[in-house]
Amino acid sequence: MTATVRSLGYVIFGANDLEQWRTFGPKVLGMELVEHTDTSLRFRMDEFAYRFQVEEGGPEGVHTIGWAVKGADELTELVSRVEKAGYEVTPHGLGSDLAKARNVKEVAAFADPDGVTIELFYAFEQALTPFVSPTGAEFVANKGLGLGHVFQMVSDVEKWNELYRDVLGFQLSDYIGPATFYHCNPRHHSMAFVPTPSARPHLQGVGHIMLETTDIDAVGRAIDAMNAHGAKEKATLGKHTNDKMVSFYVETPSKTQIEYGTGGILIEDDEAWVPTYYSSAHYWGHEREL
Repeated sequence: MTATVRSLGYVIFGANDLEQWRTFGPKVLGMELVEHTDTSLRFRMDEFAYRFQVEEGGPEGVHTIGWAVKGADELTELVSRVEKAGYEVTPHGLGSDLAKARNVKEVAAFADPDGVTIELFYAFEQALTPFVSPTGAEFVANKGLGLGHVFQMVSDVEKWNELYRDVLGFQLSDYIGPATFYHCNPRHHSMAFVPTPSARPHLQGVGHIMLETTDIDAVGRAIDAMNAHGAKEKATLGKHTNDKMVSFYVETPSKTQIEYGTGGILIEDDEAWVPTYYSSAHYWGHEREL
């Protein structure tokens, strides 16, 4: 296997109320609102043109995940592997409407086993001006590490192992209980998934997106802003066992949660890294509402 996914490029949310996102994105998360129309918003957090896109209507929550690959040859190889695995892929080549809409050179789209759209792309547009956070936040996000990570509740764990490990080339990071964590660059994990609880089938889908800042003060300011603007806390400040992230969780206006934290470890040597198992996700904190 030569071609692999390199990083998490962008995520697209559906929303019933864009106005709430106009406040939540800049004032709580510290992202920069860079594009806005009557039906969509875009937010920056680093050198790229955008990382979050929020669209009015459609399914609420994250409905599209964009994964970056190195280039055209790698995209062709990955599309071939995805198709051989039984997925129907729709290519959108140079100059296509979707490629232009996503600010990339080419993109290929398919649905994961639970219906979330996966888009593989290369050559993401870089912005011409520096990122400026309204709250002074600086994010651990760039070309090499991507924007953060995705955590998804899924119907069939083995199908996700096959897709992300065997087809897209992710490497195993570790396990927490029934959850599996994978990386595609030095960030401890860019993708994680857990079986959807049988008693709570409505939770199936993307549960949260993680954003990492460079310091704990940005996390504290985000907690203050969450409380000041009436956003809903979903888990208190705590420290994770596997990636050592100190973080809290907040609900977006699209219901998908954001994990907002700092201090995540890196996996810089795959040959030396040994995956392990944790019985709990937390050393302390992360108290959740029932």
